[in-house]
Amino acid sequence: MVLLVTMAYDHYVAICKPLHYSSIMDRQKCIWLVLISWIIGFVHAMSQLFMILELPFCGPRVVDSFFCDIPLVLKLACMDTNTLGMLINADSGILATTCFIVLLISYTYILVTVRLCSEEGASKALSTCTSHITVVVLFFGPCIFIYLWPVSITWVDKFLAVFYTVITPLLNPAIYTLRNNHIKKAVKKLVNQYVKSME
Repeated sequence: MVLLVTMAYDHYVAICKPLHYSSIMDRQKCIWLVLISWIIGFVHAMSQLFMILELPFCGPRVVDSFFCDIPLVLKLACMDTNTLGMLINADSGILATTCFIVLLISYTYILVTVRLCSEEGASKALSTCTSHITVVVLFFGPCIFIYLWPVSITWVDKFLAVFYTVITPLLNPAIYTLRNNHIKKAVKKLVNQYVKSME
């Protein structure tokens, strides 16, 4: 999530302050933004891990999912974990909500700036943002259903877990490279060759 915010900031600077982009987003700032993203992700993951590390487990130790998610592990504990569950949800919720609000603010500024641009500039700016917005929707959509949906349906949770952890990362390269004109031309060429071979 924090990397998505970093990318939104990069888009904001590129679109709203294009003449200052190279001085604002220099190599050192890019490295710091990525490091901060990794540090926040690591601290967040470790804080949640330390909260469940000493839980007593006395029953079955099988999680009915494809990966060992913390809310599912909490269900296996031999004690009341409601307070701990609320604390973990609050921890994740604060991070997710903060990231989502910063993303909304960033894209609000971008859209306001784009409205003031020429039609060609607006089109170019929106095409730059479209791939990132697609990834944000693919990332936050399953998150909302997995962590905020009050009813837990096992097969839906499993599908969303696979979508969230496998399909979205696999789609990222395709989403970002399809903006590239060379890739578009190569894909069109492949499609045309395939169509000709089918005739």
